Amino acid sequence: MFIRDTSEGYGIISRLFHWLMAIAIIAMFILGLWMVGLDYYSPYYNSAPDIHRSVGMLLLFALLVRWIWRVANVKPSDRELSPLEQKASYAVHWGFYVLLLVLMASGYLISTAGGEPISVFGWFSVPSILQMHGLESRAGYVHRILAYATIALAAVHAAAALKHHYLDKSPVLTRMWSGPPPVESLVQEKENRQ
Repeated sequence: MFIRDTSEGYGIISRLFHWLMAIAIIAMFILGLWMVGLDYYSPYYNSAPDIHRSVGMLLLFALLVRWIWRVANVKPSDRELSPLEQKASYAVHWGFYVLLLVLMASGYLISTAGGEPISVFGWFSVPSILQMHGLESRAGYVHRILAYATIALAAVHAAAALKHHYLDKSPVLTRMWSGPPPVESLVQEKENRQ
C-alpha cells in the first residue's frame, strides 16, 4: 500500500482525503437543505446548524491540509486523457478547491459576522475576525449559490470518472479507488511494452 502518490496512482492519504471529503460535502449539502426548513420549535433548530458549522470548520482545515499534500506529492499521470480532457480535469480539480474555499469562508462569515466565535463540537473555538452588520445575509446568498455549484460540479466530475471507467476503459477511477497498481504489475506492463 502506497502512502504517497506516484505517477501511477494516488496513495492512501490522497484517497482518504478525496472520499471522506466527498461524503462529508454531500452530507453537508443535504444537512444544509434540511436545516433551513426547520422552525423555531424543532428539536434540531440549534443542533443542526451547530453540527453544520463544526463540520464546515473541520472541512476547511482538511481542505488546507489537502492542498499542502497535493503540492508535496507527484501528480499521477493522465496520459490516457486527450489534451482537452487534461485541461478540463485541471480546471475541474482546481475549480473544486476554489469553490470549496469560498463556500467554507462564506459559511464562516455567516456565523461570525456578529462577532461570535464558532465552537467546533466544543473542542475549540474559531474566533470572529470580521464583524459587519448585514454581512451574514450577503455571505448566506453566496454560500447557497456556491453550495449548488459545488454539487453540480461534483456531478460532472462523477459522470466524467464513470465515462472514463466504463466507456474509455481508462484507469482514472481505479487509481482513486484502489491506488497505484502493485510494483510487480508495473514491471510486467513495462516488459510487455518492450
